Amino acid sequence: MADIAFTPTTIASRPQIWIRRYVFAMAGLTLFLMALGSATRVMNAGLACPDWPLCYGSVLPSQQMNLQVFLEWFHRLIASSMGLLVIALVAASWWYRRSVPNWLPWAALGALSLVIVQGILGGLTVTQLLRFDIVTAHLGTGLLFFSTLIAIGCCLIPHQGMGSVGKLRWVSLAAAVLIYAQSILGALVASRWALHQCLAGAKLCTVMNSHLIGVVPATLATLTTLVLAWRTPALHPALRRLANFAGGLVVLQILLGVATFKLHLQIEPLTVAHQAVGASLLGALVAFTVLSLRDAPVRLADRRSTPAERPSNTGEQPA
Repeated sequence: MADIAFTPTTIASRPQIWIRRYVFAMAGLTLFLMALGSATRVMNAGLACPDWPLCYGSVLPSQQMNLQVFLEWFHRLIASSMGLLVIALVAASWWYRRSVPNWLPWAALGALSLVIVQGILGGLTVTQLLRFDIVTAHLGTGLLFFSTLIAIGCCLIPHQGMGSVGKLRWVSLAAAVLIYAQSILGALVASRWALHQCLAGAKLCTVMNSHLIGVVPATLATLTTLVLAWRTPALHPALRRLANFAGGLVVLQILLGVATFKLHLQIEPLTVAHQAVGASLLGALVAFTVLSLRDAPVRLADRRSTPAERPSNTGEQPA
């Protein structure tokens, strides 16, 4: 047993620390951007700027500015800034490629490709007059980009596992997939205004009911992750905190969903909070899954020296 150690990434280089913090900051900005997009939709501001990529033919439509125009214009501004931030991430990853894990530059390129797809979908959302399938794909790609940033950031954390996760990692992965699918169903309900149409004229009730039924497996999978985390001995404290956080978020999400349904989407902040909490829940489960996948014992003989393992003068401790 003397040749057994835990996860290989235990020390981070200084560029890796900077990039990790940068990635998590981008993830936070992406969460804000998705909430802003939700606010734009519920305020019927999706076509407040009738052209794209400019707004009323200018970068700053000061003469036409009102709340709806501002929401759409500001959403585009933050989205454009995100593109520049991802390009900077790619440049930094390749510049410091000798001091960061070999996979990071390629992961950054993958994130950039998602941003490009997201930009195209954003343009089509306007030019195709909010076509529901494009709007749904727009949110789905945004959630995928957000999850990618969370995964990259968690992979850059110096994490020394306890080797006690077992099958819990697969349960959390299933929960993350179910939450993502439930978010897509929610986006479909929102983009087709299915709740209003179902309550007003019994139209699109199948779409609405699919989202309601989808709550059950997604909630059960998340709560199963929480219960198994409680029952797993010697679970890493970071994983235990993430499980507790996910459990709290799923309860809050259900309460917001019930309130949103009962109030027929009349309270816009509730609708925006419902989507933001759902995205946060997905992020928590992705983080739990990534860290738990790294939480496995490995043989010292199988460990390979990587730049992340080299001693640094940062004094940073493993998570």
